[in-house]
Amino acid sequence: MKQFWSVLRRFVAPYKGCVAGSVVMNVLSAVFNIFSFAMIIPIMKMIFQIDKAVYSYMPFTSGGQFQFKVFKEALINNMYYYVQTVIDTRGASFALFAIGAVLGLMTALKTACYFGSTAVMVPMRTGIVRDIRTKLYDKLLSLPLGFFSDERKGDIIARMSGDVAEVENSITSVLDMLIKNPILIIFYFTTLLLVSWKLTLFTITVVPLIAWGMSALGKRLKADSLDAQNRLSDTMTTLDETLGGLRIVKAFLAEKKMSGRFRSTADEYRKACNRVSVRQASAHPVSEFLGTLMIMLVLWYGGTLILNENSSIDAPPFIFHMGILYSVPLPPKDFARATYMIPRGLASVERIDKILMAENNIREKADAVALDSFKDSIVFKDVCFTYENGAREVLTGINLEVPKGKTIAIVGQSGSGKSTLVDLVPRYRDVSGGCILIDGHDVRDVKIATLRALIGNVNQEAILFNDTIFNNIAFGVENATLDQVIAAAKIANAHDFIMEKEEGYFTTIGDRGSKLSGGQRQRISIARAILKNPDILILDEATSALDTESERLVQEALDRLTSSRTTIAIAHRLSTIKNADLICVMQDGRIVERGRHDELIALGGYYKKLNDMQAL
Repeated sequence: MKQFWSVLRRFVAPYKGCVAGSVVMNVLSAVFNIFSFAMIIPIMKMIFQIDKAVYSYMPFTSGGQFQFKVFKEALINNMYYYVQTVIDTRGASFALFAIGAVLGLMTALKTACYFGSTAVMVPMRTGIVRDIRTKLYDKLLSLPLGFFSDERKGDIIARMSGDVAEVENSITSVLDMLIKNPILIIFYFTTLLLVSWKLTLFTITVVPLIAWGMSALGKRLKADSLDAQNRLSDTMTTLDETLGGLRIVKAFLAEKKMSGRFRSTADEYRKACNRVSVRQASAHPVSEFLGTLMIMLVLWYGGTLILNENSSIDAPPFIFHMGILYSVPLPPKDFARATYMIPRGLASVERIDKILMAENNIREKADAVALDSFKDSIVFKDVCFTYENGAREVLTGINLEVPKGKTIAIVGQSGSGKSTLVDLVPRYRDVSGGCILIDGHDVRDVKIATLRALIGNVNQEAILFNDTIFNNIAFGVENATLDQVIAAAKIANAHDFIMEKEEGYFTTIGDRGSKLSGGQRQRISIARAILKNPDILILDEATSALDTESERLVQEALDRLTSSRTTIAIAHRLSTIKNADLICVMQDGRIVERGRHDELIALGGYYKKLNDMQAL
């Protein structure tokens, strides 16, 4: 339960008003419930004519001082006094009707307060779920790219959807009962003690049976729930991979294979859910049986007390006592339900916390420097990089200077560390050794927002959103006008094909730009970089996936984009970087050659080998 209270402290704090309102309404509900049961005593005594005593008004204090015993006796005495007065003046039938009317009024007030206690908790329940989703989303945005290389996207989606929904169904749904039930138990047992302390003490010795029985059921539930959520993640991952690779699935006639894989994960999820559901289903009948057993034992003991001639309790108070006692098992039953619902939610909280508590190793220093512009150069000084698992060193001893206004191209085999090297500049990852300096400032000493504001990216895979062309080009640029977007699109060779669309710049391009060709998507991403107007431009194989005609149009756009900017370009096609001011050839995480195109050809090394292979 320690983990459960920790969850409440983290997420309930903003909703203290809802909790206070629920406490007040539940207290009133308990008071009205007890008074409605109390009406049973005079009704029973009147119907069966048990009470022959004559009552007179009794003051609630003794000698002007409050004493609980005196107050209790006066309260009971005066209730009978007023009932007797009504009987004497209006008749027994009217008194019975009046008591019944009071019972109805108390019940109405009780149910109204019960409704109110539930209603005031609704904003808190929905608010907590919203807060968790928002925190998850914000955390995902803040985490470095390295985190996502170790996580499955389908698993992250399952945590955002299924696990958060489980928290809503399992934890927030029991919050109102966790507030209501302690209040009810306190009021009920206080009343029971006032009616008969002997009978109440006997009851208290029996109640632990219910708690023991339900705790035995809940031991395995958390583990089963965690397993079920993991199975759901596997199912979501399979679905995500299928949607992302549907073209390959169909091309290789792998529909049956993927269907079998999905069916297998779905069956495993079903089995896990079955185990959880069976345990849940057993909770109610077990708790009901244990509650009935408790009532049976109390009836036996209470009857024994009444049959005793010297008993301090007679039949009507005993019936009142039993009426209250029949309500006592309801809070423990709710607690029992919570004992199997909370572990399910805590299993989901563990999976959510894997994201919320994930360490972000890209930290900004308190005294970080703000960069307003790029003035001089980017310097890689003895840069080394190793992934967190330390499997191997990806970059070793990189020394490179990128002067302002120059174009530096990086070529090399796949896996040589090209993309990792450029990811270090905007601090998508941090160096393991050495440093990267921008205008003499270590990038780790610079405010991340101002650093990334200087940099624009055009990647091999154009990353677009399911939105309009206008919003994709204007992405990240506040208050961009249509004229500015059109000007950027013209420079990117995108204006003509955009205007051919029925809705022009306000055409929705579908999921990841699926309604556009590869060349069109890339030109939109270039237009986006042009509109941002960055001082530093990073091109990560921006033309490698395009056909010849699209490559020509994109290359023209890139030439316009890079003409007045500092550019670091990763390229597979050497024809696109022949005019670069400096070409660096990487192999196994090191720069093995550097120079201009003609110089590297004359050198006759690895670059010439690459060039000759592409010339074939």
